[in-house]
Amino acid sequence: MTKRLIAAAFAAGSMLFAGAAGAQELKIALIAGKTGALEAYAKETEIGFMMGLEYLTGGKMEINGRKIKVIVKDDQSKPDLGKAALAEAFGDDKVDIAVGTSSSGSALAMLPVAEEYKKVLIVEPAVADVITGEKWNRYIFRTGRSSMQDAVAGAATLQGDVTIATLAQDYAFGRDGIKAYKDALAKSNPKAKIIHEEYVPQSTTDFTAPAQRIFDALKDKPGRKVLVMIFAGGHPMTKIADLKPERFGIELAPGGNILPVMKTWKNFGGVEGSIYYYYAFPKNKINDWFVAENQKRYKQPPDFYTAGGFAAASAAVAAVSKAQSTDTEKLIAAMEGMEFDTPKGKMTFRKDDHQALQPMFHFRIKKAQANEWDLLELVREIPVAEQPLPIRNKR
Repeated sequence: MTKRLIAAAFAAGSMLFAGAAGAQELKIALIAGKTGALEAYAKETEIGFMMGLEYLTGGKMEINGRKIKVIVKDDQSKPDLGKAALAEAFGDDKVDIAVGTSSSGSALAMLPVAEEYKKVLIVEPAVADVITGEKWNRYIFRTGRSSMQDAVAGAATLQGDVTIATLAQDYAFGRDGIKAYKDALAKSNPKAKIIHEEYVPQSTTDFTAPAQRIFDALKDKPGRKVLVMIFAGGHPMTKIADLKPERFGIELAPGGNILPVMKTWKNFGGVEGSIYYYYAFPKNKINDWFVAENQKRYKQPPDFYTAGGFAAASAAVAAVSKAQSTDTEKLIAAMEGMEFDTPKGKMTFRKDDHQALQPMFHFRIKKAQANEWDLLELVREIPVAEQPLPIRNKR
């Protein structure tokens, strides 16, 4: 009898051990433009994503007992490579969830792949409005801010009678951004007038000609005159400022950017704009840890896209934890309307189009900066309630 009990106990223990050892990995693909024009963004996204998983799992890197395996793929910010990378992730690697990518063009190419494989794609940080608009499908959730969110926040920083010219890159991000900005401004400040739009190739390094056209359009207009810039990658503000727009009473209004770019704006104290994230603005426990750890590990505060990567990790962890599964239908049910914590504050996936609603920030460049990263001061947080985002998808 004793021998039989021992044998039975041994067999049961063996089965438990085998079940634990064979626990299925939770696979997540992270697709980013690790080479090419958006390399800096991709690097930050990856760092933030891994730090987010670490923090949110208490360092265990597992959810519901399943070890997390992150498979990183480089799409070089090229649509054909983004599409192929996601198909490979879902088809060959059998990932449960995918996250990506840096370029709006590449992200747009990935959307139908998620629909084909019926798997969730968390879009981060691509911003083109059509991602959660006319090109959207039910498998798409976006933690990254949209062009419209950028635009609404930017428009909130300009009030009263103002004449505006815009400068943007001639591709999906730039044109979407300006369209969204015009729509947002029409609602938030009908007294403002956009009289000139300038689009330049992404490869532009000499801004003399487009700047001159902008100056000519604005210089004789009465009252306040502002040049609004919506740019990804290298920012033209310093080059535009070198052409002395102040000669014509023209102010510059940049969108927020990554820290290495904003470090070059030290001479523009007092200039205002809006930003998705700046490390010193949010006051919450997650951000406190994030800032301290990033400083310790990388000798600088976390940046714009680092926070975005963390937000995507937060969405993935919250979704799997809530659904208690990686079944696609259960994930979608869990994620629609889901609230989750990020370094910049709470986000909520809007049920209608799966866009993450989130606070934005109105900043002013500091005139007196204590150190190389002490760049911005907070004018105010722009809450979700002040961001009237239209729903443009077809469910």
